[in-house]
Amino acid sequence: MPFYFRKSVNAGPFRFNFSKSGVGISVGVKGLRVGTGPRGHYVQAGRGGFHYRASLGGERTRRQPSFAASGRPPIAPPQHAVDDMIAVTSSNVLEMQDSAFADVLADLNQKHKQMQMSMTLLIASTALAVLVLASIGSGAIGIFLLVPIAWAIGAWLDSFKRVAVLFYDVEDDTQQRFAAICAAFDELANCEGKWHIEAGKAVHDLTTWKQQAGASHLVRRNATTLDYRLPQVLRCNVTPPAFQVGKRTIYLLPDVALIHDASGFGAVSYHALQVNWQPSNFIETDQVPRDAEIGSYTWEHPNKSGGPDRRFKSNKRLPVCRYEAMHLASASGMNELLEFSRRGFVQPLVAAFQAMPANSEIDAIRALPKR
Repeated sequence: MPFYFRKSVNAGPFRFNFSKSGVGISVGVKGLRVGTGPRGHYVQAGRGGFHYRASLGGERTRRQPSFAASGRPPIAPPQHAVDDMIAVTSSNVLEMQDSAFADVLADLNQKHKQMQMSMTLLIASTALAVLVLASIGSGAIGIFLLVPIAWAIGAWLDSFKRVAVLFYDVEDDTQQRFAAICAAFDELANCEGKWHIEAGKAVHDLTTWKQQAGASHLVRRNATTLDYRLPQVLRCNVTPPAFQVGKRTIYLLPDVALIHDASGFGAVSYHALQVNWQPSNFIETDQVPRDAEIGSYTWEHPNKSGGPDRRFKSNKRLPVCRYEAMHLASASGMNELLEFSRRGFVQPLVAAFQAMPANSEIDAIRALPKR
């Protein structure tokens, strides 16, 4: 999906207009708007080329990610109940802090915790309608027409009171580097099979090995999505790529990987993001993705030599697919594992991450309208 940096962002009745001289904020309707100038209510700061109008944090040493390129024995989803798997999951998102992005995180987390007026008014109006109906009788059934109206008013209030606004103005060179991230992301998104690995374990005993199609490791996985979107509480002039990893979402903004879950927001800069990838031989028990390469076959219940165990009447022949795994980690607690049905497409994304400068010419202006 091609991306572009928009020159304006709408948040409820507010319109934020971006120019080289700053951000202008206006409010009103078409033909009649009242606004502030480019030095209006906003904060500018930054780190390594991502400049906000707040004080900067210190520059940190770039950490080069390590890479694993060797193959490994086949992996399979468990054929029977497995209770002792080790979860692959990130730590508390709120502990993933980036000093240069701290003011944005604070604003996002404040908006995240803020009560949703749409739900508040929906519940209050529904309760009021029930009380009126119980007191007056069926003749007051029309009171329920107020419920969607109350919800709509709440949603309108949330559209500008419960959002943070973030603008990016990038130099051509950095825009090209971010475009490389988006292009590599698009290749991964085009894979027929995309999975988030939730948990796994190694197989050490022969009985389990025979029960699990001769796999060396077992994993619990779920299909996942890669698309372009923003969190509900953020308005921005660029819609970033996003990985869905279980109950968390990783948004690839021009300066950081923004992580969001039910507890709030965290951020990991690209130079602090460690990405490992390696080929993965996966014993596929579901339908084989159309773009997957089958490297060999095994049996649902193999014998020691790898052939079929004749003691089992039902012993299906299973394909061993050549997939690729990607592990995202950081010292601050990110720990997510994904798998894709095609090989060779993770490395370009890692190269694009590495190319993002620690000290570039990006200006990011966060508009803070008075509420």
